[in-house]
Amino acid sequence: MILSSLCALGVSHKELQRKLGSLKAEPFELKVKAVSDHGFSGKQLSVKIPHTHHHHDHHHCHEHHHRGLGDILSMIRKSTLSPWVKDLSAKVFERLGKAEAKVHGTTIDKIHFHEVGALDSIVDIVGSCLALEMLNVKSISVGPLPLGYGTVQCAHGILPLPAPATVELLKGYPVIQIDEPFETVTPTGAALLMTWQDIIPALANPMTILKTALGFGHHSFNNRPNTLRATLLKTLKADDSSHDECLVLECNLDDTIPELIGSLVHKLMENGALDTFTIPIQMKKQRPGTLLTVLCKPCDRDKLIEIIFTETTTFGIREHLTNRTVLERRHVEVKTPYGKIRIKIGTWKGRDITFSPEHADCVKCAGKHKVAVRTVYEKALHSFR
Repeated sequence: MILSSLCALGVSHKELQRKLGSLKAEPFELKVKAVSDHGFSGKQLSVKIPHTHHHHDHHHCHEHHHRGLGDILSMIRKSTLSPWVKDLSAKVFERLGKAEAKVHGTTIDKIHFHEVGALDSIVDIVGSCLALEMLNVKSISVGPLPLGYGTVQCAHGILPLPAPATVELLKGYPVIQIDEPFETVTPTGAALLMTWQDIIPALANPMTILKTALGFGHHSFNNRPNTLRATLLKTLKADDSSHDECLVLECNLDDTIPELIGSLVHKLMENGALDTFTIPIQMKKQRPGTLLTVLCKPCDRDKLIEIIFTETTTFGIREHLTNRTVLERRHVEVKTPYGKIRIKIGTWKGRDITFSPEHADCVKCAGKHKVAVRTVYEKALHSFR
């Protein structure tokens, strides 16, 4: 239903299938049809696989081919999908694998995915992540999830609903009990939504609704349509300024040598940090310390947190989302006696209000002509004015 709703928002199922072909898996075909139920209309997607005569809806009652996590990750890694889609898809499978391992009392490397090991479910997970990229989605908000009741037949026998792995995945997340004796949230769906919430969380900025659509499941309810509603929104901008949201990561360091902090800052910037800075602080037991602050895009959170934990001695990292307003930026190139220098210009409400030569250009030209960086900087300013 997740992929159905994203296709209903405008993702081409034919283009989706073409791109998913790089997974080099068994042949499959995506079919989308218009559906109406209980007065509502939307799209319903099916994964058609040769030698079968029915659709798959990712529930436990199907007989599935088993694949290990390593097999699935290798399939994704060898594809020609974008690094963003590969990384997001892998995180979904890893989260699902950890949940399955915990409820079965084993380790993730010994888990064979009964549900997600099947081709149709792999297409569902990777396809949903790919659909987000095709829609250019930058943030996601998920409402409380409705949980049905009853039992379901699976490879391990009869299980209560919601399935144990679903419960594990949704720990700490708002849910609603509904009067439907059916599996309304599968482990696959829970893993997708919970991973998306962490990697690309919702923005607090004002937004405008662009489109809303319904994706239909294959099971019919008696008193309500079996749908998932997806809404595409656009973040509003004020005047000509640019508003966005970034993540702030902070930690206090009191036993990390200065040389390591310097190399840490360099590594963080190389791996996607928007800005990194340090402030001297006084810590407990009168120890001098350093406050490390990193600004980054929410999608880079996991990578940068891993770098901080690996490269420092900290035992914890604080994090919070914050709004920021940035000037619209553009570059122009000026000629100086030392070479061409780019000038960065900041614009506010249609007016150029600040400018500065690019430091890297000044350093390069200064080294080439054996003059002070300040000399090149001043010549660039003079040429621009």
